[in-house]
Amino acid sequence: MLRTFAFACLSAGLSFSSALAQDQARPASQCQAIANALPRVQFASFQPPTPIEARRSLEEVRIRWIGHSTYSIETPEGVLIATDYSGYHRPQRIPDVVTMNKAHSTHYTLSPEAGIKHVLHGWSDQPGRKAEHHVVLGDAYIRNVSTDIRAYGGFEENGNSIFIFEVAGLCIGHLGHLHHELSDGHYTEIGRLDVLMVPTDGGLTMGPDSMSRVVQRLRSSLILPMHRSGPPLERFLAMFDGKYDIAYAREPEIVVSLRNLPRKPQILVPQGL
Repeated sequence: MLRTFAFACLSAGLSFSSALAQDQARPASQCQAIANALPRVQFASFQPPTPIEARRSLEEVRIRWIGHSTYSIETPEGVLIATDYSGYHRPQRIPDVVTMNKAHSTHYTLSPEAGIKHVLHGWSDQPGRKAEHHVVLGDAYIRNVSTDIRAYGGFEENGNSIFIFEVAGLCIGHLGHLHHELSDGHYTEIGRLDVLMVPTDGGLTMGPDSMSRVVQRLRSSLILPMHRSGPPLERFLAMFDGKYDIAYAREPEIVVSLRNLPRKPQILVPQGL
């Protein structure tokens, strides 16, 4: 009996140590509440000051709408990410990281190019399990928060993901093919989002009223529409009359940094949408 008890305690201790090691290996998120990140916090190291122009280039993230729900995100170190990647809408060069959601074939591909370093599915191949990604590549940290999607008249649990890209102090979120409003638990997992990529299709994901509530709850500084143009986009924009500034991008590439985030929340319609 004593031997059995000791073995059980040892096994529990090993399990706890293993879980703790995995938790400590996970990067600390700068976008989640600081209370959640404290056990794994990474303290800043102070470096000699760099010239202003060089510092600005290290802070700038370059975002471009490629088509449908695909945005490219280029980090200051040149890591290229493509969201909801189907292989049809492509950046000018092969991305280093692609994220995918399987709501429709326009949001994923099962045959991505061989040169892509990381292919991140927003779903798990094991039914009922959540996809879980914590990828660090260069100066980018990419993680996900699972949500459900409509499927065959019901809902497929954890079939979609909100992907979050932590780059140059910014928290950038892509809602993917979001089919339902988020719970308090989702918002806690997501944390702060400075830039939000949101589908504006008028009902293929969610209606404009439901989607606008999600957007307002996230309180992002910069909203980038995607997925649909025309009347659905116009109805989405109308939900924010007076609450958010509405602007239209003058260039194909949107350059974002912590320094140039709008003080009043802004919906910026990218060129071509």
